Amino acid sequence: MKHLILSAAALAMTAGMALAQDTVRLGTEGAYPPYNFLNDAGEVDGFERAVGDELCKRAELTCEWVTNEWDSIIPNLVSGNYDAIIAGMSITDERREAIDFTQNYTQPDPSAYLATSADVDLEGGVIAAQTNTIQAGFINEMSMTLVEFATPEETVAAVKNGEADAVLADKAFLAPIANDDPDLVLLEKEELIGEGIGLGLRKSDTELKEKLNAAITSMKEDGSLNALITKWLPEGETF
Repeated sequence: MKHLILSAAALAMTAGMALAQDTVRLGTEGAYPPYNFLNDAGEVDGFERAVGDELCKRAELTCEWVTNEWDSIIPNLVSGNYDAIIAGMSITDERREAIDFTQNYTQPDPSAYLATSADVDLEGGVIAAQTNTIQAGFINEMSMTLVEFATPEETVAAVKNGEADAVLADKAFLAPIANDDPDLVLLEKEELIGEGIGLGLRKSDTELKEKLNAAITSMKEDGSLNALITKWLPEGETF
């Protein structure tokens, strides 16, 4: 699902281990449904809330949820503001330069284009994407014209107000928007980017990585992870 291009300052690593603390803090964006969002009570909800809570239970960890804007989500992990990222973050080689990842808890999710017309010219048009995402990187590599926005909601608004011809984002995020808005259409063309979504960790937190990997494996083996994918990401590929 998401993505990130980092500043050099984010490469500094903190020395402390997450499991040396009483509570493991899970950092998420809280603004990317159905992966993560804030419900009416202001609490983190969605697919990743369900996955994260179950992982903590199986790993016998006491966890709390922290929200952070997407653009600084990796630097704030590295600086110690929380201990793991669970925010629809796709595993990429570029991110591995700054942080470590657990194994994936989703398969690669197709990225889709949302536009106001099915015959939009993608190659000659302006394509919106959230800043520091794998979609933004893909658009740059394909030599399309990219316009970036801080939040996913702003990318959709850019299409509706004419600032962009289409937005490229995770299909699971865009499909419900297209279904609810008669002025928007999900294009048939899709892109497969990244290696699936994993939890991002500081490279020093090897013990936490081992515990979370074991919990993810357990959820894959007993089918509980597939059940959550089917519930929250009905078009997503199961394991």
